[in-house]
Amino acid sequence: MNQWLLLAGGGVAGTFLRYLVARWVPTFAGAEFPYGTLAVNLSACLLLGIFESMAEVRALLGPQARILLMTGFCGAYSTFSTWMLETSSLVGDGELLRALANLFGSAIAGFVLFRLGAFLGAII
Repeated sequence: MNQWLLLAGGGVAGTFLRYLVARWVPTFAGAEFPYGTLAVNLSACLLLGIFESMAEVRALLGPQARILLMTGFCGAYSTFSTWMLETSSLVGDGELLRALANLFGSAIAGFVLFRLGAFLGAII
């Protein structure tokens, strides 16, 4: 199957599931904390870890399945999981300082830039 169709199909499924989970979780967990987003991000990490192991360790997922499940589905479901995969790869490569820079740099810089964007959006 065409890799673009796999990517799109996985992306559509991931997008819909993200929306459903993010809307469903607060109905029982409450709305005073972003539990829906937390559930999406954590479940995406679990899924991407499973898929990565199935692909790399057990050789059960080929290139097309990786495009569908890892890039398409997990990428649309939550990029947080990709952030964790890349950070884990840095740790696995012995690049602990780069892994920490990726963790803290992305979180802190992302927050600062979000706030800057919100400020700019309000004055433009």
